[in-house]
Amino acid sequence: MMHMTFYWSNKVTLLIDSWKTHSWLGYILTLIACLIVALFYQFLENRRIRLKLFAAGRDFPQEIQTPLLRRKLVGNRAKAGVKVAGALLFGLSSAIGYLLMLAVMSFNGGVFIAIVVGLAIGYFFFRSDGEDSVVVDSSCACA
Repeated sequence: MMHMTFYWSNKVTLLIDSWKTHSWLGYILTLIACLIVALFYQFLENRRIRLKLFAAGRDFPQEIQTPLLRRKLVGNRAKAGVKVAGALLFGLSSAIGYLLMLAVMSFNGGVFIAIVVGLAIGYFFFRSDGEDSVVVDSSCACA
């Protein structure tokens, strides 16, 4: 049965029918997986923002300077490669964002908390270093 309100239980079906938890161990491992995927989502967004700044030739904010990264792209092939990499990162980030949204829509309270905590921790470690001054289109409305 699909829940339409938040519920608290260690029995949850997440994303696909074969991902069901029946014990506390399975439930805790599922929550850890949700937390890790949310962290990874923030990491990908960080990489995408840095790539976009690099491709635009703009200076990085002082807080996220990377000394070994070249500042200028030479040639059309290099620019095309950066655009392809940016598109791949955008697609992967979007897919993960929507999967996280669908996981939250399981309406399990623990899954919701694990994803929100994972996004917050990921933001703290990967995205809070001066990137607030950079305006970048968001790949997903859920984060």
